[in-house]
This record gives sequence, structure tokens and C-alpha cells, in this order.
Amino acid sequence: MKQLPNNLYTVEKTRELDRVTIEEFDVSGTVLMERAGTVAFETLKDHWPDAKVLCIVCGIGNNGGDGFVVARLAYEQGLQVEVLIVGDGNKIKGDALSAKQRLEGCGVNTKVYGNGKLPLSDLVVDAVFGTGLKGEISGDALYVVNAINQHGTPVLALDIPSGLLADTGHVLGEVVQADVTISFVGLNQGLLTAKGPGCCGELIFDDLQIPSGVALKVPASVQRLEISASAFKKRDKESHKGLFGHVLVVGGDVGMSGAARLACEAALRTGAGLVSLATRYAHASVISSVRPEIMSHPAERENEIQFLIEKANVVAIGPGLGKSDWAATLFAAAISSDKPLVVDADALNLLAVEHIRRDNWILTPHPGEAARLLGITVEDVQADRFNAVQQIAEKFGGAAVLKGNGSLVYSEGATYLCDKGNPGMASGGMGDVLTGIIASLLAQGFSLTDAATVGVHLHSAAGDAAAKGAGERGLLASDLMPAIRRLIN
Repeated sequence: MKQLPNNLYTVEKTRELDRVTIEEFDVSGTVLMERAGTVAFETLKDHWPDAKVLCIVCGIGNNGGDGFVVARLAYEQGLQVEVLIVGDGNKIKGDALSAKQRLEGCGVNTKVYGNGKLPLSDLVVDAVFGTGLKGEISGDALYVVNAINQHGTPVLALDIPSGLLADTGHVLGEVVQADVTISFVGLNQGLLTAKGPGCCGELIFDDLQIPSGVALKVPASVQRLEISASAFKKRDKESHKGLFGHVLVVGGDVGMSGAARLACEAALRTGAGLVSLATRYAHASVISSVRPEIMSHPAERENEIQFLIEKANVVAIGPGLGKSDWAATLFAAAISSDKPLVVDADALNLLAVEHIRRDNWILTPHPGEAARLLGITVEDVQADRFNAVQQIAEKFGGAAVLKGNGSLVYSEGATYLCDKGNPGMASGGMGDVLTGIIASLLAQGFSLTDAATVGVHLHSAAGDAAAKGAGERGLLASDLMPAIRRLIN
């Protein structure tokens, strides 16, 4: 069993991995199917050692073939197996047909699924649809997905939960809710974003011992983020604050000063040398009194914000900014400067109206803000998050971060996916913390791509660290600060 790889693939590219393995490295499809079934059965035994009765639901493609192998191995080890076929069994061919014949040769009879409840069992194996599903499931397949979900026993999904789109993580209708999903050869990008993580349960990967040269011939579609400690170099003993950048956070309208403060504190905890805040007169002094390391300045007029921008290395605009005339004035001043920018929250909503393009900024929308930037619906964004984040970067320039379950970064023609983070981070202020982290990294000399990718990974990992022990529910954005500091050190 292998840890999750950093290379993620579309369906087209996973098929190419299979083709190269079979045709250029002379590993037969039958061998791969036997390996997949063997690994799946070992996973089954590891997770459910007391399971004695298995219901294995097979489609008519190669995913079903993997299921036939699992059934045969289980039967040979004394387990009771019920094998149901969804679809026209006469259409089973190739390696899957061979696997079915070997199963029946052992004395196991397969049955056609008949739109009813599944037989009683200790475990269900979902081998109905593989990664090739393109549209909404219907007919017998829809019945069986609902039957699997209503069965009340654990579910092991082979390759992918049936009903999930492997390229996007989108679900068009119903989808199997698996407890464990095991992926083979190449990990599909849709398993780790949108609906994917929620459907997969625990995600396991095995490369089926394919030759290492296969991956060299098939470039990945997406890179899974895995940041090493080397991203944060040890500081020289003669270091001073001027070496680590000056971040200016712009925001904090009346009633929203907390958002600006969170961004500022996150920038400090990530290692920025200096952090200033341009905000309303009403609470500028209050913020400095509760966090004296933040140089909080009142900025109501254009000349006041221009003075502060000139002193900074990086400007982060949006946390608590609002949509007032004051917000518009500060937004105009920030985007008219030549300083690198991190643009978030209401600054993104103002940008959606302006349609400005520049190459030295990072945009950090959630799906709602992404929809406004692209002039589409939230549903459209979530249906293909990979396309949405790319379209934002190509339309507005620079780098784009699409926040959410399986956050994505698109920069310089490449897409990155973060599979860390947890539902406890669905609380106010988390995005402001991310803005401060990314701005701090930019100010410390990270490139746009590195600031976005390292920032997203650090933010999500800090959320996981903060939730550990105490739990996810009730997690506050400010709870991330100690974890951020620990992680960067």
C-alpha cells in the first residue's frame, strides 16, 4: 500500500498510464486486474477482519472485473460471497470477462441485480462504475447506488465511488457513500476536491507495481501539495525586521475590524518583519492596543492610503473591506499601485465589476466570489473547480486560489491541489488568515506560485493541527495562530 502520490491525473491520463504500462512495458491487463483485486481484498481484510459475508456489486467494465477478482479471492479464503451484476452481462468482455469466468470456474454463481434491496452481508464492495463515468447515472445503476447507501453496512469502493466524476469531483445525481476507497495506478484529481473527499471516506492508493518509467511518459494533470520544511529556511543570526518584508493590510470597515486584525496577525505569525493596517478612524487605535505589533493607521482619504502603500512591500486588500465609497477609494488606490497584491473578500467583489488584469497579484476567492468574477453561478464553479480556477487566473492574470474542499491553486500554467483542511474551518475569519499568510510569504520573497501554494498548504495544515485533540466544531480562525508559528518553524 502506498501513500497518496503527489501526481494527480484526469481520466484520459490514467487511461494513458494503463496503455503505456500494457503496451510499452509489457504488463498485461490481466496481471493489473489480478493485482488490483488482490490489493483490494487485502484492504478489505485489514479494515474489516471480522467480515464473513460479502456482497460484491459489479458493473460490466474493468471495474467490475476488479470486483470479480475480489470475489474469487474471498471465496477461496472461505468467505461467503454474493456477486451481483449491474447491466447486460453479455457485454462483459476482455480482462473483465476472463476474471468473471475464473470466478465462476471456482463454483461461484453471479446474479443479475434486480432493482431491489441487496442481500444481507457484512460488507458491500462497490465495483459498478470506474473512472470512465461521464454523466448522470440512471436505471438499474441508480437503483443499486441507492440500495448500497441504504444497506447499512460498510462500503469499500474500487477505484472510485460509483456516481462520482473522476475529473471534477462533481456529482450529477446519486453517488455511493464509501467508507474506504482504493485507487489504482494513477490517482484521479476529482477524488480530492468538491464532493470527492466526502464520498470516498478513507482514500487509499496503490500503484500496482507498475514500472517507474511509466510516470515519466505521462505528465500529471495536477500536483498535490506536500510542502517540506525546507520551504522555510533557517534565519541568519544577524537577521533584522527589514529583511522579512512589510505587509500592508487594507480593510476593516465599521463592524468588521476583526477580519483585518486576523489578517494582520496571521502575517506576523508567518514571519513578516513589519505589518501595517489601513483602516477606519473609529478603531485604528483599538487594534494596536490589543495587538501592539500591528501598526494600525486611520486611512479615510486617498492621500493617507497612498502614503501607507508606498512604505509597504506587499498590499493585502479585502478583509472586512465592505462595499462602501470608502472601500472603493482604498481599492482604487491599491490596484493603481505597482506593489504585489493579495486580493480577497469584498475587494474581489469590487474587482468583478472592474475586470482589471495584472500579473503581480494573487486572487483568493471562495466559490461565491469566483462565480462573480467569472459571471457564472456557484453551481457552475463547483461543477468543475479545476476549470474555474484556471479561468480566473487567465482572465485576471497572476495566480488564483479557489478555496473550498480541496482548495486549488493555478499559477504559471500549472494546477495544484491541497487535500488538507477540515470542516471546522468553515467559520468566519479563516479566509482572512489565509490572506495574511500569503501576503507575509510574498513580503518575505516567495514567488507568486510559492506564496500561493505554500500559503494554502500552511493554512490548511494549521487548521488540522488546531483541530487535533479538541475537535473541529467550535474551531476559531484565531486558534490557527499558534499552529502557524509551530509549522513554519
